[in-house]
Amino acid sequence: MEFLTSIWDYVIPFLFLLTVLVFVHELGHYWVARKNGVRVEVFSVGFGPELFGFNDKAGTRWRFSAIPFGGYVKMFGQADDSLEEGEVAPPLSEEDAKVSFQTKTLGQKAAIVVAGPLANFIFAVIVFMGIYAIAGNPRPLAGVGDVQENSAAAVAGLKTGDLIVEVGGVDIRWFDDLRAEIMKRPDEAVAVVALRNGIREALSVTPKAVQSPEDPTKMIGLLGIRPDPEQYDYEKVNPFEATLLAFDRSISLTTQILGAIGEMVTGNRGAEELGGPIRIAQITGEVAQHGWINLFSFLAAFSINLFLINMLPIPMLDGGHLFFYAIEAIRGRPLGLRVQEYGFRLGLVLVLSLMIFATWNDLVNLKVIDFLKDLVT
Repeated sequence: MEFLTSIWDYVIPFLFLLTVLVFVHELGHYWVARKNGVRVEVFSVGFGPELFGFNDKAGTRWRFSAIPFGGYVKMFGQADDSLEEGEVAPPLSEEDAKVSFQTKTLGQKAAIVVAGPLANFIFAVIVFMGIYAIAGNPRPLAGVGDVQENSAAAVAGLKTGDLIVEVGGVDIRWFDDLRAEIMKRPDEAVAVVALRNGIREALSVTPKAVQSPEDPTKMIGLLGIRPDPEQYDYEKVNPFEATLLAFDRSISLTTQILGAIGEMVTGNRGAEELGGPIRIAQITGEVAQHGWINLFSFLAAFSINLFLINMLPIPMLDGGHLFFYAIEAIRGRPLGLRVQEYGFRLGLVLVLSLMIFATWNDLVNLKVIDFLKDLVT
């Protein structure tokens, strides 16, 4: 029974997340390919034997396959692995040439390739937009998180978990409102009302006077607390605000992820933080248990991860294809088939090595290795 519960709590949410994001990614390739007149032969979610599928009017086989990790879009004329170096592909008929990937311009090919990762980014923006439009903008309430030692809050007796609802007779809801009221009262004793375990507590607080970072000639009040991450609520926003917040959130996440990758490359951040499929499944299950907002927020964040990963200039990934197209644009002709083949082999080794390393991190961080050692010692 515990095994079945684990499947329901972790495996099913993970497969849902992966299936949605793979479908979105491949749909980006498919849509731009069709817009550029390329015939798409297969649209597959997953690899391996087909479980079920259907053919559409354009001749595309839409299929769900047995191995639900990844997917692909097979376009007519995209590649011919049977050709050797220097061998010329047989001429296409006029009808086939119109719908072949290879006969398209370099710009069209690049657009088709970049459409997959770009679809993941756009999807993340849309998901965030939906969350903000339906639930609202998450904001910290005037809850007390960490309390600095010897701070005004500590002296007054404020404790982690308290919820401040009134400052100097002014009703308080958000942490920003609390900060604004406290800043107005440096070295001034002020009456504060806080909820502690549902009971109203009346306290007197004297915010410490500190120099304002914006205006060195001005003193402001400082309470000495951080927001409580467990105490937050959603503020309703209009569709325009939801759109701006969604773009801001997506760009912010992109910047954070790129920064983390840069720190790992330079050695300023441990690579043990890199998670693989096991860790992703664990996180997906955990966030799913905390409601749809958390699940869809993670879905959007992971979609941005896929956008960035696929844009890396590694052969086998979309970014690798774009790198080859950039070289072709500079040289005026494509790289030789043998060079491309070696490049894709190297890319495959790099991708597989990264997956193995990330999975090993999962096994170590989740103490699976220690568990296995205990079984044989």
